[in-house]
Amino acid sequence: MQPRHLIASHVLAVSAILATAHASFATTKGLNQIVTPDLQREGDLSLSFQAQSERIGNPYEIQSELGLTKWAEIAVFKGFKPNELIFGTELGLLQREPYLLSVGFVNWSPHSHVDPQPFIEAGYYTEHSKVIVGAIHVGYRNEVILGYAYDFNATWRAQIDFQSGSGNSSTIGVTCNLTRDLQVNPAIYVTNDAPHHALGYIVFTYTFHLWGEKEKRAAQPGEK
Repeated sequence: MQPRHLIASHVLAVSAILATAHASFATTKGLNQIVTPDLQREGDLSLSFQAQSERIGNPYEIQSELGLTKWAEIAVFKGFKPNELIFGTELGLLQREPYLLSVGFVNWSPHSHVDPQPFIEAGYYTEHSKVIVGAIHVGYRNEVILGYAYDFNATWRAQIDFQSGSGNSSTIGVTCNLTRDLQVNPAIYVTNDAPHHALGYIVFTYTFHLWGEKEKRAAQPGEK
């Protein structure tokens, strides 16, 4: 999460989007820029390393995201330039696919004196297509957030998104689940402000299953 309003979309790489039913624990974190309305799976802790152009925000970040319950998750970003901690959270008001509705806030940085930025988002998620529409309040204005992702299979996803307002971008990228729990998401940002700049972004994520998956396995007869 960077100390700028653009960060609103990164701070909460907040969503664990399930790639397909065939990869029940392979997650696809967010899209490229925007918050998404689906939640991190309960008991899953994702650790991410994010590198990006300084025009986007803090060039190097580490993020942790934890699914607390089926309807709540938290995320913490550690930025290195400048050195700061940034917080976000998300609550699922409706989590019955294909229909999703979530609220929360992102980009709260007490160290940098940045106030929380509240958002609301709706999603329509099918096996392959995911459509996202929402709004976020940044400083003194409201901004539109739009996104679309297409899951080709349990490994590959293509995704685009947009956040209105100065300092934000349109993006295009892909997510690849390298393994069941490891994924990489490279993307290109094209800034809204003129002159338009094409900027690079990449994030690596590994997910640990702290309690949800273990409890499920323990409940299955004949398994230890």
